Amino acid sequence: MEIPVDIYSQIVWRSDMIDGGSAERGRHRMNRRKLLAAGAVAATRGSAAKRTPAWKCVYTLDSRRQAIEGSARSLADAIRRGADLRIATSFRHNEHIEPGSKNSELILETAEFRATYLVDDRWVAGIMTLRQPVSLPDAFGPRPSMSFFLYNQDGKQAIARPYLDGVAAKGAPGPSPLDDHSKMPKYHQEDSWDAATNAPSSNFIYDFDRFRYFVRDNWTQVLSHGPSGAVVSGSIDSLGRAFDEGCDVKVAVRGLCSDLGDGPGHEVMIQTGSCYYYTEQKLFIAGTHPLARVRAAVPMRYASRNWDFGWLIVRSDGRVVRRLVDPRTLAFRDTEAKYAIRWFVR
Repeated sequence: MEIPVDIYSQIVWRSDMIDGGSAERGRHRMNRRKLLAAGAVAATRGSAAKRTPAWKCVYTLDSRRQAIEGSARSLADAIRRGADLRIATSFRHNEHIEPGSKNSELILETAEFRATYLVDDRWVAGIMTLRQPVSLPDAFGPRPSMSFFLYNQDGKQAIARPYLDGVAAKGAPGPSPLDDHSKMPKYHQEDSWDAATNAPSSNFIYDFDRFRYFVRDNWTQVLSHGPSGAVVSGSIDSLGRAFDEGCDVKVAVRGLCSDLGDGPGHEVMIQTGSCYYYTEQKLFIAGTHPLARVRAAVPMRYASRNWDFGWLIVRSDGRVVRRLVDPRTLAFRDTEAKYAIRWFVR
């Protein structure tokens, strides 16, 4: 039974007012409990119906990577506004996980792309920045590493894998032979780089049954400034107030990967962790989550020596301190540069 909340509350109140024998009161108490349960269901369903989904699918590709719903422009517009990105795909166990097995079960996958790229103000790519290799259904991959999977808006994919186990590299960087994927007809490897080092990478296409690009578009830009810190729009006060009220902070750093090679203009979006506001100097400082840097291109691709990873300290005066890791040696180095930055809060 389902009763509108305003009606069920009146009935419960009236049932409490009924007087009579103990048996009669017992029946009324039982009816009251049923009414309360029914009303709780109604209230829950009502709030769920009014709730706006946090994630929205704005672009869908079929297995041939043809657009079938939404648009690339809608995706780019959302990422430009600072939206978070998740990409959902689907595949068969015996085509992707265990080729040749009798298990043809359909597997749905949704992955988080914590670092997002907007290239040439129109092209979207995302990188998984926190993933260890996974061997489904119950294990990690054979060697500890980061799995910096990169997905472009057209479904083209790539993987860079810095190994973290300290095993000595056996070869030098450069082009490498393609792997044998003859048992995986849906896997199309385009190239291979640095295979004998501790940071192999490659670009490929896997014909997933579908690609669905989801965004969580609930960030608000409150400050934009140039490399010198000169304000373009918004204000440092708006950022400081939102931060002081507990808001999350995210940044879009323009030209962050320019030192990795020539390429089009780009912004790299990444969420921050710890933040600090010097209230007299009006200086905001934030440490970012880890990110992978790749030379900007359309589409985005890995190659030998065109990527690294690390952390940033970003400041509202445009100064950025970069603690970057050489993926082949895992050696850290700190550098500084000035960048234009946009700041978002949620």
